[in-house]
Amino acid sequence: MPICKKRDLTRRQLLVRSASTVALAGLGGLAAPYLSRAADRPLITSGIASGDVSADSAVIWARADRPALMRVECATVESFRTILCAASSQALPDSDFTSKLVLEGLPPGQDIFYRVRFDDIADAGVAGEAQVGHFRTAPAGQQSVSFVWSGDTAGQGWGIDPGRGGMRTYGAMRENRPDFFIHCGDHIYADCPIEAELKLPDGSLWRNLVTEEKSVVAKDLAQFRGNYKYNLLDGNLRAFNAEVPMLAQWDDHEVTNDWSPIGTTDETGYAGDGTSRLVARAARAFHEFMPISPLRMQAGRIYRKVSYGPLLDVFLLDMRSYRDSTWNRVGDGNDARILGPIQLAWLKRELAASEATWKVIAADMPIGLFSEDGIALGDGPPERREREIADLLSHMKRAGIRNTVWLTADMHYTAAHRYDPNRAVFQDFEPFWEFVSGPLHAGTWGPAPLDNTFGPAVAFQKGCSAEQGENLAPCFGLQFFGRVDIDGRSEVMTVTLKDVDNRDLWSVDIEPRPDARPARILSQQF
Repeated sequence: MPICKKRDLTRRQLLVRSASTVALAGLGGLAAPYLSRAADRPLITSGIASGDVSADSAVIWARADRPALMRVECATVESFRTILCAASSQALPDSDFTSKLVLEGLPPGQDIFYRVRFDDIADAGVAGEAQVGHFRTAPAGQQSVSFVWSGDTAGQGWGIDPGRGGMRTYGAMRENRPDFFIHCGDHIYADCPIEAELKLPDGSLWRNLVTEEKSVVAKDLAQFRGNYKYNLLDGNLRAFNAEVPMLAQWDDHEVTNDWSPIGTTDETGYAGDGTSRLVARAARAFHEFMPISPLRMQAGRIYRKVSYGPLLDVFLLDMRSYRDSTWNRVGDGNDARILGPIQLAWLKRELAASEATWKVIAADMPIGLFSEDGIALGDGPPERREREIADLLSHMKRAGIRNTVWLTADMHYTAAHRYDPNRAVFQDFEPFWEFVSGPLHAGTWGPAPLDNTFGPAVAFQKGCSAEQGENLAPCFGLQFFGRVDIDGRSEVMTVTLKDVDNRDLWSVDIEPRPDARPARILSQQF
């Protein structure tokens, strides 16, 4: 694992970004290729990305067009006048020429510029052109934090239509210049093939870019990989990835709709250890294309905690890999789970140990919106998967774990839910907020029904109307993301729900509490 030594460096304000930042590096080091014939050089095929940024480390990702050596340099100034550290990693056919490495020993609270180049793996004298990216390390002190979240990309047949601007929500999020981005899952829709044209309600046509691997339901490894490569054809997404680090989760469509560990497979069946070969192929492609530590791929684990200074810990859940394999139906007396005992114990332990002011729980799917594939079963006391959530919420109350906020996507509309035991059937918990946002670039749905088990109430929601119907195309403007700002002085958290045009739809200011009482609402704005 490459290590960069820390240096005493002057902090610099985030530079105003431009398209040139994502293009070629112009000075020194990796910037100048060795050979003049472009056809001889390895190419970066799908942009560059960073992820899981901490106070002193980050994961860097890129993909080559052939076997190559990925070389990375980073600096605290965009000119790369002084190189802070350099590292390299191989891109080989076994990983579809993707490559990742972890930079360590970085200075906290600092803008880091990194550039990536691929060298020919057999001839170090043959080098491609470099691309430049940016991230900001987590602060060590009490500094303000800003991030965005959403989910659901290229679903329901709505792919990249260049004539309509492509995946525009990524451009809107980029305009916010957040410290990082939480993708709550459904990075791809492996089970939703892309057709060349789709007819819209107004009679016009949606014209997709089409690739062979994205034209069929994904079954083999190449097709799963092809879904990720398809999304990275979009310039908005590539520009966003180069400038904003990602914290990646997954949900169901990285594999297939509503998948579970047992019962989701194809003709290849199960491996000797009982795991689905289909799921294994999907998981491999996910880890190859996400800027997550290579060690996580080896461990097969997605859930984790990412700390972002004293104000924030982010707990990224996995509500797919450890769930039971039956539908979540009322009246079924069998035991059920959505987190599983090991992940649930980890979450309780890490929440209790967290000293951050705010604990953000990033979930694959919401708690109180009815879904046989999810958690909520409808009105009444906790049953089946709801019992795990009840256990978690009551534990948080008893342990005095305060200032928790749940963020999720999955529902293809945006909403703010306030959970209150005074409205709930199950009452052994402290009030909390849950915010839903998405889709990033997929069909939009109407709001789903709430159940009263944990007492949620809608503070705001926006999605399709009954007249518009389900699966509304992205060009109609109902694509959503959320933004969170935590003020470094007051520690107040402001959550804003936004749309594809970067318009503020609704916001709330939440004041943290120093004791075990719930956070206090300061204001709400429509």
